[in-house]
Amino acid sequence: MFSEKFSLRSIGIMKPEGTPGSSFNAIFVGLFVAFGGVLFGYDTGTIGGIIAMPQWLETFSTGYKNPDTNFSPGITASESSLIVSILSAGTFFGALGAAPLADYLGRRIGLMITLIIFCFGVVLQTISSAIPLFVAGRFFAGFGVGLISALIPLYQSETAPKWIRGAVVGAYQLAITIGLLVAAVVDNATKDRKDSGSYRIPIAIQFAWALILGVGLIFLPETPRYLIKVGKDENAAKSLARLRRLDVTNPFLIDELEEIKANYRHELSLGKSTYRQFLTWHTLGKRLTTGCLLQSLQQLTGINFIFYYGTSFFTNSGISNPFTTSMITSAVNVASTFPGLYLVETWGRRKLLLFGAIGMFISQMIVASAGTAFPGASNLAAQKALVAFVCIYIFFFACSWGPVAWVVTGEIFPLGVRAKGLSMTTASNWLLNWAIAYSTPYLVNTGKGNAGLQAKIFFLWGGCCLICVGFVFGMIYETKGLSLEEVDEMYEKLDYAWKSNGFVPEVAFREHKETAVGSEEVEKVHEGNGVLVDHASEHTAVNGNGRSAEPVV
Repeated sequence: MFSEKFSLRSIGIMKPEGTPGSSFNAIFVGLFVAFGGVLFGYDTGTIGGIIAMPQWLETFSTGYKNPDTNFSPGITASESSLIVSILSAGTFFGALGAAPLADYLGRRIGLMITLIIFCFGVVLQTISSAIPLFVAGRFFAGFGVGLISALIPLYQSETAPKWIRGAVVGAYQLAITIGLLVAAVVDNATKDRKDSGSYRIPIAIQFAWALILGVGLIFLPETPRYLIKVGKDENAAKSLARLRRLDVTNPFLIDELEEIKANYRHELSLGKSTYRQFLTWHTLGKRLTTGCLLQSLQQLTGINFIFYYGTSFFTNSGISNPFTTSMITSAVNVASTFPGLYLVETWGRRKLLLFGAIGMFISQMIVASAGTAFPGASNLAAQKALVAFVCIYIFFFACSWGPVAWVVTGEIFPLGVRAKGLSMTTASNWLLNWAIAYSTPYLVNTGKGNAGLQAKIFFLWGGCCLICVGFVFGMIYETKGLSLEEVDEMYEKLDYAWKSNGFVPEVAFREHKETAVGSEEVEKVHEGNGVLVDHASEHTAVNGNGRSAEPVV
């Protein structure tokens, strides 16, 4: 698997030789917008530590005494479910609202509005001293996070050059993991304060993330693709010129702009972009089902159980310093994302997802077995094994299902319906996120009305990982090294995903599609080796078998 030589270009970071302009602006814009992932990850990760803080529990407890912590003030399973899961409910509706917001107001303005909604939710949480207002704040903050989770990958995909698109989207997932780590560190730093600052400081810090992103968006351009979509071709040229650091009269910039126009005109020739198109299985229905199941199964691997309830879980498992353990698991999550940025372009999507699912299954079976055989603090070696294999499980997730789910859903939809497709697949992620956040306390906690699974919950997550293996084999097409147009061709020609590894695009098929748009819209040239290449291709080069000469993102 590791036979391919590692290089920056192999993971899509080096600009192809002979391409004019500078990559700096595009890379900076893509990485800066990825910073929104910190906001996403921090808001998701901070709640687990907050609801375990003694000061927060004393303030918000409605009278319940927790038998697992010597009957100190606590919250019931239903209250814990509501507080944690309400953010996911907000994110679900936010993700669905991302498509109309992005299509009518633009990607950049949409992100600015998103930050205002998010900050309103943070204000409510910061000033609250009772559960109802805290829950309301969580919902509005979640609505903003849901919008962000769909709009940022959309903005990135429409501004990043083709040779770094995969790395930029991967940086978004990396930023999410960094946010989770920062949340764990901040929670640990404030947990022992004897005043409301113990939980208000971690909540209020989120204003800083929103301020940084909001100020930056003032200076960033709108995406060229959106501007072309709304008929502002001159503004699109200026936006693309800023991103590529080229003059608007540069032939290469004009050529790239014409490619975007030609692709969009071709999509318009197929009919108006509507949600109804997703109801047809052999066109967009199959892709939507693939994207929604991929995002749903990403949640069913159980990863957010660790980041939502990890502190409480480790406490109940008898681990003496659960906050430190949560920081360790968050650090593993960050570090393990880096290999995924390389493997997604060398192994490909299918192989990496299969690798991750099998690895997670094995790790979770060991965690479940150790936690079940030696509950509580009865065996120190079992506790160490439990933490170690939780970290190994996180490694398998972070290098595979974490980043690849966003990469695949960004590749399988055409431009005209990309915002709609991404919003629905992201909403499915948050729907399962909500279901897991809401049900987990009832499944894990002991006491009347609860299932009391505790560490046995990992048997459930492990079973879902086995389902992931079958899903990847049967429904994930290998899109490594293919342009968006060739992905369309593959979906139209191949009925079975497991045959996609050997798929070779046909020049005749591409010629037919381009001719339908009009020969004046897509310039074609013949290379010296006799292979037909069009500038609308997402490839930097095409070899004799139709596959990219270098991994392409």
